[in-house]
Amino acid sequence: MTIHSENPFLDPDPDPVRRFRGRLGGVVSLWTAGSPDARAGLTVSSLMVAGGEPGRVLALLDPDSDLRAVLEETGRGVVHLLAWQHRDLAEAFAGQTPAPGGPFTLGDWEQTGHGPQLVDATSWAHVELESVTSVGWSDLVSTTISTVVLGEDLDPLVHRRGRYQRP
Repeated sequence: MTIHSENPFLDPDPDPVRRFRGRLGGVVSLWTAGSPDARAGLTVSSLMVAGGEPGRVLALLDPDSDLRAVLEETGRGVVHLLAWQHRDLAEAFAGQTPAPGGPFTLGDWEQTGHGPQLVDATSWAHVELESVTSVGWSDLVSTTISTVVLGEDLDPLVHRRGRYQRP
């Protein structure tokens, strides 16, 4: 048996754009939309907030994701900013870990007019879909903010270079 210093799981042909984006880092968000009968969610770290009247949240979403379809169908969603305690939830909504019964079984949810809302999320925004534009392999989704709630930000869940970190 030989021990090598290089990572055996490293992509032999890495995407430099994806690696550049991964070095930016940021707080992890969870987007949800829909009704109890047809709801969807997705972990999103490629997003930005634009000030103005109204304010906006712009995000890059997978065009094939269930969230993308439900968001377009309903025109509304909830953007939660996750805390360190939500890392398993973030992994489940990203499709990285199994969630028997679906990822919505992993938390306590309240149904709102904008979609399912994570009860213990301290900061969140209700958003309304404004536009969708294809950009590269993603869809750029522009939403307007109708409500913002800001709670304590003691231990945010940060994602950088493929790992969750504390700030």
